[in-house]
Amino acid sequence: MEKARKTRHLVVDPRQPDVALIKEAGAILREGGLVAFPTETVYGLGANALDARAVTGIFEAKGRPADNPLIVHIDSLRTLGRYVYKVPPVVSRLASRFWPGPLTLVLRGGHVFHPVVTGGLDTVAVRVPAHPVALELIRAAGVPVAAPSANVSGRPSPTTAAHVLEDLSGKIALVLDGGPSGLGVESTVLDISGDCPVILRPGGTILRDLEEVLGPVEVDPAVNASAVDGGCPRSPGMKYAHYAPRATLILFDGHDQRRVVAAVLAEARRFAAGGHKVGIFTYSETASLYDGKGYSVIVAGQRSEPGTVAALLYESLRRFDCLDVDVILAEGMTPDGLGMAVMNRLRRASGGHVVTI
Repeated sequence: MEKARKTRHLVVDPRQPDVALIKEAGAILREGGLVAFPTETVYGLGANALDARAVTGIFEAKGRPADNPLIVHIDSLRTLGRYVYKVPPVVSRLASRFWPGPLTLVLRGGHVFHPVVTGGLDTVAVRVPAHPVALELIRAAGVPVAAPSANVSGRPSPTTAAHVLEDLSGKIALVLDGGPSGLGVESTVLDISGDCPVILRPGGTILRDLEEVLGPVEVDPAVNASAVDGGCPRSPGMKYAHYAPRATLILFDGHDQRRVVAAVLAEARRFAAGGHKVGIFTYSETASLYDGKGYSVIVAGQRSEPGTVAALLYESLRRFDCLDVDVILAEGMTPDGLGMAVMNRLRRASGGHVVTI
């Protein structure tokens, strides 16, 4: 697909989306173009999921590995039966609680989609986004929309239209600007294609809430790893380095906050002595302990409120790029609730540079 010469940037009020603009964007999708759009999680880069050539354009624009599956966005549970030949009964229970919302379901039987969408797997990942602009866009397009995050592959995901333009300007046709994303991290990916439900990627729907509906839910070991080698990834965000700022990020993981801060400060002094510009990713509970030491400190909300951290996570990582630091020393947090998603993203962003305290 020919790349766009200039990316158009259209502002849409999510409280009252402009019907004409949304219809225009839907027509671009139907005709094989790429449109970035807001969701409640992060901005997505959409293509007609039934058009293999259009979907290939996503991979070209992002520089995304070809075996990395995409999430298909639909407008309602009623639509699902058109694309998945057998919808298990559990889907209705999950959809009644979590759709529209940040939950992606991995299902068997999405053979209507080209392997470029499914990563060559016999499953397909589907969700219904909870954002008025996203839902109106899908309805206006009249097709399912394949959409990963609207960024260069491996970079921090975009939570504003400005982030999208920073990465993809000139590579896509249009950005619909609906303001900042609310949640700040991607959807939870839940595999229900087997005997037991398994979280492949933690996100906006937390484990505790899923277990209230399903009973026991497994968490794939890859969730707590920095990378997974070999084989086809079963979900976006499983195999490859993701969410990474330009500087090297080192994650400090431990329950004792004072010991974590002491370790961060010791490493910061070592890097600074070597002439490196140091960034520190911290939380309001411990931020004052870095005052006056000459480091570039970004406070990403409160450790005790992982929702605030999730909302600020990618924005914070991109701010370190603007500060032009050489290394980022990041404090971890307890992987409870949305903390599981935050820690998953920080582990991926570190590329294996994890210090356990």
